Amino acid sequence: MVIDFHSEHNRGTYATRNADTSWNRAMLALIDPHGKHVVDIGCGGGIYSRGWIDLGAASVIGIDFSATMIADAQEGSHDYPTLSFAQGDAAATGLTTASVDIAFSRAVIHHLPAPDPAFREAARILKPGGILIVQDRTIEDVLQPASPAHLRGYFFEVFPRLLELEQQRRPSTRNVTDALQNAGFTGISTSSLAETRRTYHSIADLQSDLQARTGRSILHALDDDELQRLINHITIAVKGALPLTEEDQWTIWSARAPE
Repeated sequence: MVIDFHSEHNRGTYATRNADTSWNRAMLALIDPHGKHVVDIGCGGGIYSRGWIDLGAASVIGIDFSATMIADAQEGSHDYPTLSFAQGDAAATGLTTASVDIAFSRAVIHHLPAPDPAFREAARILKPGGILIVQDRTIEDVLQPASPAHLRGYFFEVFPRLLELEQQRRPSTRNVTDALQNAGFTGISTSSLAETRRTYHSIADLQSDLQARTGRSILHALDDDELQRLINHITIAVKGALPLTEEDQWTIWSARAPE
């Protein structure tokens, strides 16, 4: 991994946003979560764990391998009594067999050597016929042209080695589908999501977000001087585009656990 999720220096990195309405609509198109028990695997700072509660889930448990991320998630979720968090691994959540209706995993599998163990664990903890939803970026998703809406494209313009890193770590649709089938899932489908990340109303807001590497693990591959060089490049490229709404392109896989 290019980021140390356990480091105290990265507190807050994955905890400062709310799930956008674009994400809400995508999830509701897949399943009605009302009354359902959800696990958010690789929950980070709990943004999407809270999102599932807001969509009507009866309960959510967020699982993350980092105590630092769990602390962030707990700190931001005091107003969510049916939301809890526990430390665990994507391949060993510690949850009871057949105990959840929905297993959700966002921006996790590209950090794993292979998704197969995580998918087998999801199949174990899901109730028969439960749904697994995996949200991640393929290389096609990250190769969107650079623009004020797709800032990641500027990363590759300035530092081509970051694109090489993405090519190494991003899953392919075929590999994910094969791994889901191997874990026993059926009814596998894929869809695309252009998820609104944030609207920046000033260059200072954008620069601050990039400087903090907020929710962007790839920027941890740059040292501070390189990061400033990138920020300067993006500042010039988008200066006339304010307010600026950034979107992230995602692929979503959904599949049913064996009955």
